[in-house]
Amino acid sequence: MTEFTLEHLQTIIAQKADADPQSSWTAKLLADGPKGAAQKLGEEATETIVAALSEDKQAFIGESADLLYHWLVLAHAKGVTLEEVLAELQSRTAQSGLAEKASRKAK
Repeated sequence: MTEFTLEHLQTIIAQKADADPQSSWTAKLLADGPKGAAQKLGEEATETIVAALSEDKQAFIGESADLLYHWLVLAHAKGVTLEEVLAELQSRTAQSGLAEKASRKAK
């Protein structure tokens, strides 16, 4: 099996960004700008939560895939890369999660 990564998906999204919105869901989402992409991400987050609360593992897997895809589309719309977010996550591992969260509240 070929290893598929979020980096691959990020590349696909970037390639489809300038496609005709009539022929590409990615292009259609991006044509609506960050607001439209954010709204769709919110819908997908809710669907993921509902699936997580059900007993249907496959539904949760499918909704999780939708959530990750739509998050990457919104990140593209905002000019944010997966690498930037991963770097932020990595920087947070230098301390406990509780201490890191407390430091964010103080800002």
